[in-house]
Amino acid sequence: MVVGRLLMRLLLVPFGGGVAICVATLFVMVAQWNRMAALTADDYSGLTTFFVMVPVLAVGSGVMLWPATLGALLAEVFAIRSWMYHASNGGLSAAVSLVSIGGFDKDYDLSNAPLIAVGAGIVAGFAYWLVAGWSAGFWRPVFAQPQAVNAPLATPAAIAPTTNTENEIAGQNPAIRDSTIRLDS
Repeated sequence: MVVGRLLMRLLLVPFGGGVAICVATLFVMVAQWNRMAALTADDYSGLTTFFVMVPVLAVGSGVMLWPATLGALLAEVFAIRSWMYHASNGGLSAAVSLVSIGGFDKDYDLSNAPLIAVGAGIVAGFAYWLVAGWSAGFWRPVFAQPQAVNAPLATPAAIAPTTNTENEIAGQNPAIRDSTIRLDS
C-alpha cells in the first residue's frame, strides 16, 4: 500500500508542478495583457505569441517557482495538506526569487510588477494544491477510516474503587455508632 502511494506521488508531484507552471504563465499573460498585445501587435497569426512568448514566460515561471520545491518536499514529508500552506508557499517562493534576482530593483519589460509575480506564485501554489497538494504525504492515506482500538471499555466501577457510605461506616463501627449525639432523648 505504501509503495503504491509512493509511486503515485512520484508521478503526481511533478505533474502538479507542471500544472502550477502553466497556471502561473497564464496568470502573468492575463495580468500583463496590454504589454503582451503590444509586443505581438504585428503578428497576426499568433505564432510569435505561441512559440516565443509562452515558452519564455513558462521558463521564467518555472525558475521563479524553484524555491517552492522545498515547500512541496516539506509538505510531502510532513503530509501538510492545507491549501493555504501551498498558496503561501507559491507566493513566498515568487517573492524570494524576485529578491534573489533583484527583480524589485530593476525595471524589465514584463517583470517590473512584483505584485503580479507574487500573485502568479499564489495562483500556482493553489493549482499545485488542486492537483497534488490535497493528498500530500505518501505514508498517510487520504480516505482511510480511523481504526478502532481493541482495548476493553472501562466501566465506572473499574475506574473508581467502591467506597462505603457514611451510614455503612457508622453501622459497622461500634465506637462511631455509640458516640452519636441524639437530640430527641
